[in-house]
Amino acid sequence: MEDFRLSHGTVRFAAFELDSRTSELRKQGTKVKLQEQPFRILQILLQSPGEIVSREELQQKIWPSDTFVDFDHGINNAVKRLREALGDTAETPRYVETMPRRGYRFIGKIECEAPRMRSLAVLPLENLSHDPQQEYFAEGLTEALITTLAKIGELRVISRTSAMLYKGVRKPLREIARELEVDAIVEGTVLRAGQRVRITAQLIDAANETHLWAESYERHLRDVLHLQAEVAEAIAKQVRVKLTPQERAHLAQTQPVNPEAYEAYLKGRYHWLRRNSEELPKAVQYFEQAIAMDPTYARAYAGLADSLSGLGVYFVAPDQGCGKAKTLALRAVGMDAGLAEAHASLAWATMWHDCDFLTAEREFERSIELSPRYATAHMWLGFCLGMMGRYEESYTEFKRAIRLDPHDAYTYVAFGFACYCARRYDQAIEQFVKSLDLDPSIAQAHIGLGWVYIRKAMLEAAIAEAQRAVELSPRTTLFLGSLGEAYAAAGHRDKAYEILNQLEDLSKLRYVTPYVVGRIYTALDEKGKALGWLETGHREHAAIRVLLKTDPAFDRLHSDSALSGSPVQHEFSARSDLNSSAPCPDERRGKHHAFAGNHLIMHALGERRNFDFGTRCDVQLLHHR
Repeated sequence: MEDFRLSHGTVRFAAFELDSRTSELRKQGTKVKLQEQPFRILQILLQSPGEIVSREELQQKIWPSDTFVDFDHGINNAVKRLREALGDTAETPRYVETMPRRGYRFIGKIECEAPRMRSLAVLPLENLSHDPQQEYFAEGLTEALITTLAKIGELRVISRTSAMLYKGVRKPLREIARELEVDAIVEGTVLRAGQRVRITAQLIDAANETHLWAESYERHLRDVLHLQAEVAEAIAKQVRVKLTPQERAHLAQTQPVNPEAYEAYLKGRYHWLRRNSEELPKAVQYFEQAIAMDPTYARAYAGLADSLSGLGVYFVAPDQGCGKAKTLALRAVGMDAGLAEAHASLAWATMWHDCDFLTAEREFERSIELSPRYATAHMWLGFCLGMMGRYEESYTEFKRAIRLDPHDAYTYVAFGFACYCARRYDQAIEQFVKSLDLDPSIAQAHIGLGWVYIRKAMLEAAIAEAQRAVELSPRTTLFLGSLGEAYAAAGHRDKAYEILNQLEDLSKLRYVTPYVVGRIYTALDEKGKALGWLETGHREHAAIRVLLKTDPAFDRLHSDSALSGSPVQHEFSARSDLNSSAPCPDERRGKHHAFAGNHLIMHALGERRNFDFGTRCDVQLLHHR
């Protein structure tokens, strides 16, 4: 292991203090007047205390070749002025000693103080193997290091999504730091050779691009968690962050991992972070592999829960998506109550499946308590608060998430939907557009724009946005249904009914949420049918029903007499007090129908069919169709 310091923020010697960041020399706290050349000579000598710095080296660093100056006179005069400022002499030097015909050296005793930093970004670790099949491993270790550092309360760490945008980017580090608003940059390399892992990391002061610290670590893959904690603790020490006893204990609590399970977990994370219908099923498969290899691997359970929640919102039946996700997240919390990701996973699944906002809020807060810089928890909590109608608190959490992960397109999507539910339509448009600027392929942002445009009576624009979402994700029935809603709102009733027929046909193949059918009938002003579908969604725990409290699409139903005695009335009643934190009622389910929801459209036509596909089959349908 090698450890070397290349420069410092502040250096103290005797009564003096040199601050490289402010370019100031102070004596007992009082600034000493010193011209640029004498200051630079002192700065250069202090970088290599006790070592001779030649006159030629000083000339190259202070008086470049294109500078027209008498160098010998210039350096002699600068050294003289430096000694005068320090109260030093050439005959009996205490600080700057002349080495005849060789140069100068600093001979005083120094104390170094690293710059105090409060924010940093970990840039993607470079994959030294240059094997594209190992990219997931380099990305996974980068994310793991970010996650470990994010648990340190005093330190603001830029999250993975924003950091990964700089993969392969050749930009001055000062510019990257300015874009991310951080004090320091961590960059490095990773080399995997069989079951051995070598990480080299270096810490760079972003203000002047000077290297503050570098270190190399090599471990067996089973000890990779210990490696991550060791690197994180070293970085915390270098930026002078004081670890609390709890943080120090958490870093020390690292257990060996099953190498194959860890590798499968990293692959699962690699696919989950892409969050679309093609990648989520792959994430499920890898997380399941990790659990099969190590049934006690709490992180893998949390990862599988997040993947199934993602599928459950859009693609699969409630009990096969968010319902199973909740069960898995509970297992993860039971295995490791100190795992922030597990508490966030439990909160997310509970919100979508049970509409239990209070429990979700408590679990999100516990996650953030364990890992204050976990951007995903802040984003999800912001969305949860928005669905409860607590918009100012929601806004605060989204701003925290954005500060931690300013380039995560999905954060802006979630923020946009919260603004939409708050009737802040222009602000919602702004967030959805920001999301698309970061990632034009996100269909959810187009749907969000479509919903906003309906409310603003920009109906042709709403149709165009819904069409674009369907083009990007043609198998997502929620998006197709949103196109039907846009057609209905624009008065194209025939096209709206045509989409209802398409949803009927698609329901024979995959899950169709009754929520979106209810939206279409609401836009068609067929309130009875709309209410019937929303009640069905409520009974079936349709995930997207979390919007019922606040969705402007259902404003016209709130005062309808047909709601009297309806379970959905409890959902809508929250609109009378947007700051209410009361959870939705959680009715006991009737007899379960596997792949619930596919029979729902046939039921409206006087026909009920049962389908019996489990989660694995659902995932395979998504993957192969």
